[in-house]
Amino acid sequence: MILHEPPLPPARTLDAMSPQTSRRRGGALTRTWPAPEAGAPFAHPALFYDGDREYLDGTVAFLRDGLAAGEPAAVAVPGPRLAPLREALGADAARITWLDMTRAGRNPGRIIPGVLREFADRHGDGGRARIIGEPVWPGRTDLEYPACARYEALINLAFAGRPVTILCPYDVAGLAPDVLADARATHPTLIDRHGTRASDAYAPEHVISRYNRRLPVPVDADLMAFDLDALPEVRRFTCERAAAFGLDPVRVGDLELVVNELAANSVVHGLGAGVVRVWAEGGQVVCEVRDGGMITDPLAGLVPVRLGTDGGRGLIMVNHLADLVRVHTGPDGTTVRVHLDL
Repeated sequence: MILHEPPLPPARTLDAMSPQTSRRRGGALTRTWPAPEAGAPFAHPALFYDGDREYLDGTVAFLRDGLAAGEPAAVAVPGPRLAPLREALGADAARITWLDMTRAGRNPGRIIPGVLREFADRHGDGGRARIIGEPVWPGRTDLEYPACARYEALINLAFAGRPVTILCPYDVAGLAPDVLADARATHPTLIDRHGTRASDAYAPEHVISRYNRRLPVPVDADLMAFDLDALPEVRRFTCERAAAFGLDPVRVGDLELVVNELAANSVVHGLGAGVVRVWAEGGQVVCEVRDGGMITDPLAGLVPVRLGTDGGRGLIMVNHLADLVRVHTGPDGTTVRVHLDL
């Protein structure tokens, strides 16, 4: 352990980026944002509902239209919403895949790879798939919400050009005005009691930029600087402190996998060195890895990687194991912060 954080090497700009690493020392996003077009294969409407009646009217009609067209359908919504939807659909409920979003999408970083893409890829035989995904609901914490907004924006990249419709319900009575404003920016189409219209506020790239916030530096964290030779010590350091904070032994093993992946990424793609911090806060153990590299592909760790591709699977594993992952990246470096419940 060290008592102060050493400076990281200054970021440098490379002329090219390996598509396997999704990192660059400096630079900008490598993907372009698709413009919403009428008749485009991918559709991503937001349903603004006020009360149970409007919720059921919008979601049941959406599902029945899909079933009538022979489209496979999935529903990933908070647990209390599942039973009323099943009841309203009657016998048709047996033809739908059901997921509790408070579990499957507790970490918003799992929503694209583990909920949406998993279902769409499993039914990707050339036909259209139809999904209801409700990642934001009253009760989502302020800590979780920035990741939710980010992934709502990134859905537009992750599914561009694919024959999938993803309907995202938003509770207008229970959610804050800024949350609803973000929904208008991340969804090209809006549905409410007045009908369907194009969003005149659609700008997902602005949401990505707004929530790429610097993460506040913790006051009482234990920290350690590392390089390639110190990777075994980083694992030991992190696990010992997490166990001392009361993290379950099985979850300590999960954290060891997480910090090993993040620290290795820092060594390979983040100027060869980094800093790890560990602390306890709000009933969670928090582990943060910071380095001098920059993540340039916003979908890194959120979409499946083809077999035979070097790298790219580690961040998916990190999202799978953690209860929350927050990221800040820019020309001056990248911070990945991982939360695990005690």
